[in-house]
Amino acid sequence: MKVLVLHGPNLNMLGLREPSVYGKATLDDINQQIQALAEELSVEVAIFQTNSETALIEAIQGSPEGQFDGILINPAAYGHTSIALRDALLASALPFVEVHISNTFAREPFRHKTYISSVAAGVVIGFGLQSYLLGLSGLIATIADKAQGRAG
Repeated sequence: MKVLVLHGPNLNMLGLREPSVYGKATLDDINQQIQALAEELSVEVAIFQTNSETALIEAIQGSPEGQFDGILINPAAYGHTSIALRDALLASALPFVEVHISNTFAREPFRHKTYISSVAAGVVIGFGLQSYLLGLSGLIATIADKAQGRAG
């Protein structure tokens, strides 16, 4: 099983950017934890971070079924603004889980909705670094259920 992990804009600034909201973990810390869990679960991950909406969409478009089994994505601010990101995820036909480090519902009203949540296999928010690990575990279960012909 292979999962594409995508980090959206400004996540490269984790550890420095608003630690009261996003915690002190860096993106490298998060990636190491994702990699460790993936190895424990015998799953291969490819990890990519970009501040560019175009690059994020191109990464999704470059991940056809067969090459990847699913996508774990923290779209960051693009989740709240990008219909193009939603369209790319739908066109990929891959199951995906949306994650957010902070509890977006406890923040500004414009963060309460994302364009991709309603089409995601699941959404995990508000658990800091753990959001990624919970999301990856849920995505793996969803992919396994799909492979066995069960609804997720």
